[in-house]
Amino acid sequence: MKLSLFAVGRLKAGPEKELAARYLDRFAKAGPAIGLEFGRLIEVNESRASSSDSRKREEAALLDKAMGEATALLLLDERGKHLDSPAFADLLGGWRDGGKREVMVAIGGADGLDPALHARADAVLCLGRLTWPHQLVRILIAEQLYRAVTILSGHPYHRV
Repeated sequence: MKLSLFAVGRLKAGPEKELAARYLDRFAKAGPAIGLEFGRLIEVNESRASSSDSRKREEAALLDKAMGEATALLLLDERGKHLDSPAFADLLGGWRDGGKREVMVAIGGADGLDPALHARADAVLCLGRLTWPHQLVRILIAEQLYRAVTILSGHPYHRV
């Protein structure tokens, strides 16, 4: 199963970009052994539309353009479901084992995600109740993707 990451906002060169890249690289190297591969990172600029609703619609259209028709959509949103790391790994493993071929993990912009995306999402997850800048969210989800691979493969990286 191929996992891709869609992010509204671009990371500039620096420690945040390096750390996110490090975890995505670890995921890309460890994942194929258990049927998970890294697809691509898609970064788009935040919309410059005048209203929040318009910005969310424009950003959603960019996400739609980046996705295949059968791609599972996993949204990161503050109102999403709280999972621990093993449950997140089980979600990905379940999709893989159920025949999903592609998953897109989406990080929205400052205004959040368009309601139409919520309606069609396969899962909406929350990384906690705190508000995080998109640079840190990128690092957090990259690390959790790598952690999911280690959990599914029985590697001792994740300790309980």
